[in-house]
Amino acid sequence: MTTLTITVFMGFFAMMNPIANTAVFVGMTANQTPQQRRKTIFKALTTTFFIITTFCLLGKGIVEVFGITLPALRLSGGILVFIVGYHMLQGQSSKLHSHSTTASSEDDEDIAISPLALPILAGPGTIATAMNYSASGGIIHIMVTIITFAVLCLITCICFLNGAKLVEKVGADGISITTRLMGLILTIIGTQMFIQGMNDAYVLFQHTNAST
Repeated sequence: MTTLTITVFMGFFAMMNPIANTAVFVGMTANQTPQQRRKTIFKALTTTFFIITTFCLLGKGIVEVFGITLPALRLSGGILVFIVGYHMLQGQSSKLHSHSTTASSEDDEDIAISPLALPILAGPGTIATAMNYSASGGIIHIMVTIITFAVLCLITCICFLNGAKLVEKVGADGISITTRLMGLILTIIGTQMFIQGMNDAYVLFQHTNAST
């Protein structure tokens, strides 16, 4: 259980990268008042938590409805996570977790929902990670995934609230180093998910051939 919790936390932490996203948040909300900024934080993190929780709870249902096997989920999720990690390892922002438009302070709600909640915080990689961990076990895995993500949302909230001070202390070099370290962790996690998916696929095909 401890190993599972640590693995899930590190996977989410590397994917969401609160420190690097704090710099993004500060830049996006530079023209907002402290009250508007707090409102944006609450709305963005609430939306993010709701999205990830939904995929955690409905993960198995989605898998069954669309006839998706767990090996396929792990293989595709591993590739997706690896791509995001690879871009971060190169010091770049993956297109899966970035935005192309700059919103003004008049669009506080739009900023909170998109692009902050989607796709920066709850991007495809984060969703794939949540589904991979929650769909691979029973209710325990689902609860661990949801609770762990809630803790990460709290950490992200603290980082965002102290965003200006944090960016000033860490600096551009610190953010760059953190982004690359998180990218390395993500590539390792993505590779592990892919290897596990290959192993599960082999076992599945062996079982299918034995049954026929």
